[in-house]
Amino acid sequence: MAGLLTKDTTLSYKATSGGSFTEIEHLMEVPELGGDPEKVDVTTLASSVKQYIPGIRDLGDLAFKFLYDNETSGSNYRVLRGLQDAGKVVTFKVEYPDGTGHEFDAYVNVKMDSAAVNAAMTFTASMSLQSDITVTNPTP
Repeated sequence: MAGLLTKDTTLSYKATSGGSFTEIEHLMEVPELGGDPEKVDVTTLASSVKQYIPGIRDLGDLAFKFLYDNETSGSNYRVLRGLQDAGKVVTFKVEYPDGTGHEFDAYVNVKMDSAAVNAAMTFTASMSLQSDITVTNPTP
């Protein structure tokens, strides 16, 4: 089994349903994708141990980190701020180098990260999920 390097992992968005995905440049970090189901207690008075069944999953917000670029209308910061300002749910897709994809619908919120001496300017785009995450496997 060979390992997989994260190099060339991408985040793309689709501006309209039925449209094509457009990559958002300068992605630096991708959050964990997926979630654990909450435990629902089904212990009865006759039970000798606590018993649970899986409940719904809380996937939380997904925080993607980017190298800051605001030079042109197609720059990552302007694109994501534009999606935030539009206030609409957008379809996003994370794709790994082997072709595995994670697609989801979300609202986006952009915030500048803290600045420090001798450090790169970065920002974070947080995605508030509005759908489940659909996983596609690579095609051979």
